[in-house]
Amino acid sequence: MAIRLVVVDDHRVVRAGLVALLRQSPGLEVVGEAGDGREALEVVAAVQPDVVLMDIQMPVMDGVEATRQIRSRFPGVEVLVLTTYDDDELIWGGLQAGAKGYLLKDAPPQDLLRGIETVARGQSLLPPEIAAKLVQVISQGGPAARQEPAEGLTERESEILRLIASGAANKEIAAALCISENTVKTHISNLFQKLGARDRTEAVTRALTRGWLRL
Repeated sequence: MAIRLVVVDDHRVVRAGLVALLRQSPGLEVVGEAGDGREALEVVAAVQPDVVLMDIQMPVMDGVEATRQIRSRFPGVEVLVLTTYDDDELIWGGLQAGAKGYLLKDAPPQDLLRGIETVARGQSLLPPEIAAKLVQVISQGGPAARQEPAEGLTERESEILRLIASGAANKEIAAALCISENTVKTHISNLFQKLGARDRTEAVTRALTRGWLRL
């Protein structure tokens, strides 16, 4: 079954180019377009797509607010942010609003197509350069914090996750928590398993997209 898409971008030429590209791709079906966030809500309500390709900076209603409302009203619809901006606050705003992934518009077409397929499966998507940027922001601003423990994690795992996000090495984590490095490695292994992550960067970015970490 084809993945049903809505393309949202306030620049008509850009939107037309995206639609033309996507309509050439087997397994994808463009079922709607919108030029701003408010129009996007109307189109999504009418056609109920699988994925929305969402621009961020638009008139009337921006992509962050549109994403927040779409995810609230239509939880079965996934959002992939596609924008020219790599601003930290915009990236974070989109992810906090419920976007499953983030791509820059200069990404190769094959990356865009893979990205759509990834978020359509309910999986998170952040390119390495974007993931690294988020980790750097957290490191510069100090450890990420949550008001409540992350769902599914023990208190110790939550502590270690915050320390990983701050850039701490295993030895530093062990010293901070007064535990052995082997114990730290065990907790990190458990974290990776729960997050479906292969490394520290992926663990942090997945925790960010789930709301388990906050800048």
